[in-house]
Amino acid sequence: MFTSEDLKQIESRGATLKQVDAQIERFRKGFPWMKIVGAATPERGILVLSDEEADKAVKYYEGASIAGKCKFVPASGAASRMFKSIFADLKVLEGGDDIPEGAAVRRLAAEIEKFAFYTPELFGTPEDTPEYRKSVASKVLGEPGLGYGSKPKGVIKFHRYPDECRTAFAEHLVEAQDYMRNDDGTASLVVTISPEHRPLFEAALAEVKDKYEKKYGIRYNITFTYQDKATDTIAVDVKNRPFRTEDDVLLFRPAGHGALIYNLNAVPEEIVSIKNIDNVSNERLLPVTARYKKVLLGKCLELRDTIFGYLKAFDGISDPASAECRQLCDKVESFLDKVLCIQLPLTTDPADRVALLRSKLNRPIRVCGMVKNEGEPGGGPFIIAGKDGSSNLQILESVQINMADERSEKILSNATHFNPVDLVCCLRDYKGEKFDLLKYVDEDAGFISSKSYQGRELKALELPGLWNGAMSDWNTLFVEVPLETFNPVKVVLDLLRPAHQ
Repeated sequence: MFTSEDLKQIESRGATLKQVDAQIERFRKGFPWMKIVGAATPERGILVLSDEEADKAVKYYEGASIAGKCKFVPASGAASRMFKSIFADLKVLEGGDDIPEGAAVRRLAAEIEKFAFYTPELFGTPEDTPEYRKSVASKVLGEPGLGYGSKPKGVIKFHRYPDECRTAFAEHLVEAQDYMRNDDGTASLVVTISPEHRPLFEAALAEVKDKYEKKYGIRYNITFTYQDKATDTIAVDVKNRPFRTEDDVLLFRPAGHGALIYNLNAVPEEIVSIKNIDNVSNERLLPVTARYKKVLLGKCLELRDTIFGYLKAFDGISDPASAECRQLCDKVESFLDKVLCIQLPLTTDPADRVALLRSKLNRPIRVCGMVKNEGEPGGGPFIIAGKDGSSNLQILESVQINMADERSEKILSNATHFNPVDLVCCLRDYKGEKFDLLKYVDEDAGFISSKSYQGRELKALELPGLWNGAMSDWNTLFVEVPLETFNPVKVVLDLLRPAHQ
C-alpha cells in the first residue's frame, strides 16, 4: 500500500506507519455512536445559579490558592469560512452580473461604515452599485486591500473604539487582564496558531502590548504554539484507500481542534480558561463576561477542593472494610451522582469500591458554561453511558449521535442548552502533580467527514474534539451562563450584531 517514498513522508511528519494504518482502519470501521442516557438539563446535569450563588462563586475564586493560571485560545484557523459568502458573491460580480437582494455582499457594502476595518481612504463613500459592491469585496478579501480572505480570524479588526480599532486577539488580551490576572500582576495567554500566521500575530501583539500594559497595569506573558504536524491524519478516497495528490503524494490534513489536547497538555499552570478566538464582544460587555468567567473559575476551584478533600480522606483510611470507609464511600457516591451525574456499576468488594471511587475522583476537572439553546449550530451537554458501565457528563456534536435511532433523536430534540466553548480546567491532582491529559482521551469519540481536494471527493478523520472526546474522562460540571457571554463571529456580518457595535 505504501512505497518507500510514502514511508519517508510519514516519518518526516513525526508520525509512524502504525499510526497511519490505525487511521485507515478507522475509516473502514467507523466510530461507534455515543450511548446517550439523556440530555443534561437544569433538572439534572446543568447547574443554574442564583445571583447570590454566583456572587459566592466569584468570591471563592478571588480568595482561592492557585498554582498559576492562564488563558488558552484556539486561534489557528484562517478566516476563509468567515468570508465564504463574500467570496461567492465576488465571483458573481466578477462575471459581470449583479447579486440578488439579500446577498451578503449587498449588506457588507451598504453598511461598510459600521465595520471596525472600514476607513474612508480605502472604501470611500458607500454606493448602491454593482461596481462599488465588487470594489468592497475585493478590498476586504484581497491585495491591495485588507487581505482578510487569507488572514487568521484573530488579526481581523472586530470592534471600533474612540481611540482604536481592536482585533479579536486584542480583545482576548483585554479580557485576560480582568479575570485571569495573577497575583504577581501578570496575565498569561497560550494562543494556538498556524506557523505561517505567526508574523501577523506578533505584529498584532506589538501594536497593543505596551499600551495595554500601561492602561491596565498588567504584564502579559504570551506563548504562541502550533498544532503538531504529527497529529495530522491521512485522508482517504471514497473506497478508503490512501488519498494521493496529482503529484502522487499522500495527503494529510489537520485533524480538528482535538489535536490541541497535546498543546494543552504542555501548559504548566494549574488553572486554564479556554475560549475560542472569535467569541469576544465589545468591551462594554466585559463586566458580564468577566463576572461569569469568574463564576466558572470559582465553581471549578470549589469542585477541586471538594474532590481533593475526599482523596485525602481516603489516604487516611487503612481498612476499606471499616465503617468509617463505608461512610466515606457512601458520601462520595452521593456526591458523584448528585453533582457530576456519575452513577457507578455495583461493586461488592470494599477494596474494589474504594479503588473505583478514587479513580473517578482523581482526574482532570472542567467546568463548562452552557447557554440556553437559541438555535445555534454545534454541540451540546448530555449524560452518556461510559464503557465501564458508569454514566458521566459529556459535550457531544450532532455527528456523534445516531439520528436514525428514535430515542436518541428525541433526546437531542429535547435538549435545552448549547455549548459555547467557555470552560475552565484544573490540570493538577491533589498532590500537586500535573495530569497526563492524553490518558483521558476517548479514541472512539472522533468522527469522519466528507471533504474535497482539487475537485476530488475525499474522507477526512477528525480526532476526538478538544472539549468532546479529548476530555471524555474528565470530571465535568455544567453551569448555565447568560447568552450575553456568547458572541461568536462565524461570518463577517455577525460583526453587525449589537455585541460588536
